[in-house]
Amino acid sequence: MTLWQSLLLGLVQGLTEFLPVSSSGHLAILKNLLGLKLETGLLFDVILHLGTLLAVFIAFFKDIRKLIAEGCGIVADLVRNLIIFFRNIGGANRSYIRIVRTNYRKFVVLVIVATIPTGVIGYVSRDLVEIVGAGLLVPGICLMITGVLLLIADATGGGRKVPKDVSYTNGFLIGICQGIAVLPGISRSGTTISACLLSGFDRKFAVKFSFIMSIPAILGAAVLEIKDLDKTMFQSQDLINYAVGALVAAVVGYICIKTMLVVVRNKKFKYFSIYCFAVGLIAVIGARFIV
Repeated sequence: MTLWQSLLLGLVQGLTEFLPVSSSGHLAILKNLLGLKLETGLLFDVILHLGTLLAVFIAFFKDIRKLIAEGCGIVADLVRNLIIFFRNIGGANRSYIRIVRTNYRKFVVLVIVATIPTGVIGYVSRDLVEIVGAGLLVPGICLMITGVLLLIADATGGGRKVPKDVSYTNGFLIGICQGIAVLPGISRSGTTISACLLSGFDRKFAVKFSFIMSIPAILGAAVLEIKDLDKTMFQSQDLINYAVGALVAAVVGYICIKTMLVVVRNKKFKYFSIYCFAVGLIAVIGARFIV
């Protein structure tokens, strides 16, 4: 892979990961059009996603710091409750500590609940994703499906739910939606934000939950991919170009996160919907001529 190809794909990843137009779909289409046959399989995709993950950490640093702190607090309280349990067996009569007692603690648990179905779906569909991403037809069809989802999101007023009001069932179902979005062409952000709005989430929290819940999913995908790679792949000159692509994806991704906050608040998904329909249709037509 050349440097300019890495730069181009990094730019596309940064633009499309957080804008609701499917990064995986665009990358699949570009790889087909550019004729790229990467020896590392999904490695480049994972590295680009790690670049956009950096953008999430920067954009939501204060929230993520609180979530980590509250997550550690949850673990500490679980240990304390375990100690209380054994002491009560010995005759004590102490009350247990309430674990989920703040908005951020509920946020932590919701992310965990959502990650479970995402991880299962992502793991069992790995081979399928590679196969369908090798052509233009499936990404094209999925992009048009994304267009429909975005129209639904614009028509949905949302609600006022913040973490304390969200049920774990909501979190699990949104996690399933995120898992389905591994298909190239199905926008992860568009799908999960639409699911959040349909579940009655506050519009600002819908964006925040969508992006932050992507963190364990992206990290999990990276671990699974990296552990299966031949060590000799890491000595390739391509990795330098991959790193440049990831940096571009991080910078552009940060800008797009800020853009999405405005888009969701002002109900401007319809423009992205039109774009998805157009690109999807072009990909489907192109699938007939590109082998």
